This record gives sequence, C-alpha cells and structure tokens, in this order.
Amino acid sequence: MPIRTLCDIVSGLEQQPVKQDFLRYKSKGEWRNISTADFVSTVRALSLGLEALGIKSGERVALLSENRPEWAAFDQALLSLGAVVVPLYPSLLTEQIRFILDHSGCRALILSNEYQLSKVLPALGSLHGLSRLVLLDPPPEMPTQALAWTALLSEGEAVHRSDPSRFDSLKARVSPTDLASILYTSGTTADPKGVMLTHGNLAANINSTLEAIPITGESVALSFLPLSHAFERMVHFACLSVGASIAYAESIDAVGQNLQEIQPTLVAAVPRLLEKMHGKVADALRSASPLRRGIFHLALAVGRRKTRAKLSTGRVPIWIRLLSIEAERLVHGPLRQKTFGRRIQLVISGAAPLSREVNEFFQAIGIQVLEGYGLTEASPVVSVNTPRRLRIGTVGPPLPGVEVRLTEDQEILVKGANVMKGYFRDEAATQATVRNGWLYTGDIGRLEDGFLAITDRKKEILKTSGGKMIAPQPLENLLKGDPSVSQAVLLGDNRKFVSALLVPDFGWLASYARRERIPFSQPSDLIKEPRIVDHYRRLIESKMAGLPSYETVKKFRLLPSELTLEEGELTPTMKVKRRIIETKYADLIASMYNE
Repeated sequence: MPIRTLCDIVSGLEQQPVKQDFLRYKSKGEWRNISTADFVSTVRALSLGLEALGIKSGERVALLSENRPEWAAFDQALLSLGAVVVPLYPSLLTEQIRFILDHSGCRALILSNEYQLSKVLPALGSLHGLSRLVLLDPPPEMPTQALAWTALLSEGEAVHRSDPSRFDSLKARVSPTDLASILYTSGTTADPKGVMLTHGNLAANINSTLEAIPITGESVALSFLPLSHAFERMVHFACLSVGASIAYAESIDAVGQNLQEIQPTLVAAVPRLLEKMHGKVADALRSASPLRRGIFHLALAVGRRKTRAKLSTGRVPIWIRLLSIEAERLVHGPLRQKTFGRRIQLVISGAAPLSREVNEFFQAIGIQVLEGYGLTEASPVVSVNTPRRLRIGTVGPPLPGVEVRLTEDQEILVKGANVMKGYFRDEAATQATVRNGWLYTGDIGRLEDGFLAITDRKKEILKTSGGKMIAPQPLENLLKGDPSVSQAVLLGDNRKFVSALLVPDFGWLASYARRERIPFSQPSDLIKEPRIVDHYRRLIESKMAGLPSYETVKKFRLLPSELTLEEGELTPTMKVKRRIIETKYADLIASMYNE
C-alpha cells in the first residue's frame, strides 16, 4: 500500500505478522536478530523519550553513526515525532561536522561511539544551539550534556505505559508537507548545501521505487553504503516499507565476508565496488591454467550472447540455452557465489556512472545489475533500469510519476512530487536550481526510446584552450574498463590538450611484472618502469582509437596510490574531487604540459 508520510512505515510494520529476522547485526562474531515487533517498540520508546527530552516537531536533530539497527530506529523515531533528521557521514572531519551542525541549527546530536565523539568535542564550544548529545556506545566518561541512548529508551517506555496512545497521536500530526530531513550534499566544488526533503517528497520516491523494483517482504538486503547517503537511505526505506530483512555489514572491509554469511537477494552498490570485484576476477584469471582461462572466456561469451538476445528480442536461441547449462555449472554459478552469494537477485547501482564493460560482465554471469540515476535534490531516484525494462549503457526509464526533459544544451530537468522543497537557508540557490517546478540537475544526458543516458556533469565539462568541449566521464569509464586501470582522472580545462592521471590496478601490476620478470619490492615502485609505462601508453592509444583528435589523451602520468576518501580526493560516494586532484598533483600535471 502506498505511504503518505514516513510515519506510515512504522504503522505498516505494526500491522504485519511478526518477522523474527527483520534486522540483523553482528556482535562478538555472531549474527543476531531483531524482530519487527522489537523494532517497532524501540522506535516508539525512542520517539517518546526524545519528546520527553524536549525535542519538538520541526527541530533539527543530527545522526552521526555507522550503519547499524540503532541508526534506523532513531531515524524512524525522529520522523514519527515530526523532527527533522540531519544525517552526517561517519567519515566527516571536525570542521565539516561543525559546519553542518551550525548551518542546520541542530538541537541534538545522536552519535555512535567514542571515536565520533572525539571529532565532535572540539566543535562544541562554538555550537551554542546544540544542547544534548546521545551516545549509542557511551564511553566511561561523557560530557555533561551527553546521555546514553538506553536512558531515552527507558524514559520512553515509561511514557508509553502511562499514555499508550501518545505515540500514535504524534505520528498522526505529521503531514506530507512537513520537512522530514535535511541532507547535506557532498560538496565536490564548494561548501555543501542542505537539501530539504519533505515527508511527501520521500514517500513519493519510495512508492515509485517499489513500483519499479521488485523489493518484497521476502527480500534480504545487505546494507553497507552509508545510510547518510540519499541512495542507501532510499533503498533502506523501501525495504522497511515492505518488511524486507536488512543485515548491516560490520564495515566496508568486511563486506566480502558478510555477503557470504548473509547470502542476500538484494544489494545497493556503487560502481567502485563492482569495478573492484571485476578486477579481482581478472586477477585470479591471470594465474589460472590456459584450459581454465579458455573455459572462462567461452562461458563469458555464452553469457554475453544470452544477455544480448534476452534484451534485444526476449528470445534466446536453443543452442545458447544448451551451452548456458554447462556455462552455469562451470563458471557462472561459482562466480556468483564468490561475488555476491548464491541467492543474489538484484544489484542496484547508483551514485556514479557504471562502465558498460563491468555491467556486461555481471549480466553475463547471471547477476542482474540495475543501474539508476538520481540526486539528493530528487529524493533521490530519478530513473532506474528494471528487470522488465533494462538497457545497458543507460540509467533506465524515469520512475512512475517523474517527468524528465532536456534543455537545448542537453541538461537534464526533473519534475515530480519527489523534487526537493529547496536548499536550507539558501533561497538564491533554490531559485537558481528549481524553476517553474523543474529541477535543473546540472547533468548532461540524452533520451533514447524512453531510456535516459547520462553523458557528463555540466560543471565538469572540460573546455580546452582551443575552445573544444569534452565530457570527461565517458572517457574515464573507457579507460577504467581495462583491468589494468583502477582509477582515471581526465584533465584539460583551459589547456591545449587532454591529459590523464591513471591509478594502476596494483594487483594487476604485480602479476604483470612477475610475468615479464620486472624486479620490484612493492607494486608502486613500478610506475616509472619503461615497460609498464609503455603498456599504459599502448592501452590509451587503443582505447582512444577512432575518437576525434581533440578528445584523445595526449599525455598521462601514473599515480603511486589509490585516490581515497581519507585523503580528501573522493567524496563519501566515491566521486572524484577534480579540483582537489588538480591542486594536490599540480606539479605532476604541469610536467605534462611543460614537456
């Protein structure tokens, strides 16, 4: 049943049969279960406890925590109270946290542990509106304004015993036009802006997503992307709405192990994860015997033919079906088990472009990757491929109820109930971004038979000194499609030609060096080795073949390490901060243009 507000999620769970393994988390090496009944009672107690603490409807409360059941419980508790949730990425640093808490005017902050507290404490002196801290894992010594979340739980349970109807009355006061959440954008080019999303915005997107994607009460999801990101939170809301089971990964490093333990049917992923999985398969293949490599390539070819036939005509030739039986037994089945587990049905990819080569690889081995597109300002999903309407190389058709059109310069405009209320405390930016109900996304794309394809980010288009306009993302994806390339950053804005910084796949690099008998102590030593440099030169030449001269990469440099979130080179959703890269590697970049 469609929901009107996010409060309807908890109300719906109250009406469903009790599910014992609704939420799962790992503690002391064992997976533990939380039932729907326990989750609902926890949300109710927290909501009443927060009200007793003095949190009122419309007040902002921040959430700073890794993914865990308490994140979901506090999110739903605050929304049921009519408060406004301000999610914070757990990777943020003190000054970033300070900016968001100050700009949003948060009354309270819910945070996970002593590590997150250590980042917040230096900022407290300047945050005069922040009156309370709530800790999920309280340390032995806490600030005077802090309390353990279990205290809120006990307070709320006491309120419920004395007034059993209080929680329902709180939920009933919330309307679709009420502000539900302020999500601060990643800020690749400037200070982050606070995107205001109402209950109606998010409810509309949940309803449309569930209409397009078959998430049901039987689904089992593994949650590992930050819940502070709009994409993961939307998938999370959709799962909660239908009573699907959600398991919370221990950490991003433990995702591989947790996939094998949980065997999910559904995963929300970013392209970087899929690229790394694809790279690991390529690494393993290089050390396999010629016979095993031959079988693998034959099975992959069969899988590709099967996928193309299904997508083009819906009919698979009988000889492909027969070959697929052996391909499934020898290669496809074992590969699915090693990557996402034997039960995987859907992988939803978002937050950044996915290369065609990686997508085709997973489709060929029987993992249905549904690439979509969205942005926080659209709550966030705009379009997505579905099991019935899938076209590789696109981000699918617009969701039901979402209109998409293109301007003369191919900028994507979006209209619908999912479009944000505006930017918090920034009317000028709101008016510049939403005009006559249309959201100007800043993304460039094209529409083909109802399918949307993203070609680049308007603000990231490179303009050479000769006046040529170049979209970097397609070329970067072209380079990343090779197993020897982990990351690629194109450059050339206001310069006479296009250049590139490449991060090698260091596993591939080590294998290649051993095969070619190139001595090294660690893979990063190899980036100046002439034979290695020559490999990448030839690779670029082959990938750029057939492109206009002004689009081709003329020079490149290899970087000695991965671009990371910790070094400030990537956003929390793994997008490259192009300006940061240009500043950090200014001398290396200059060397390409001064030769």
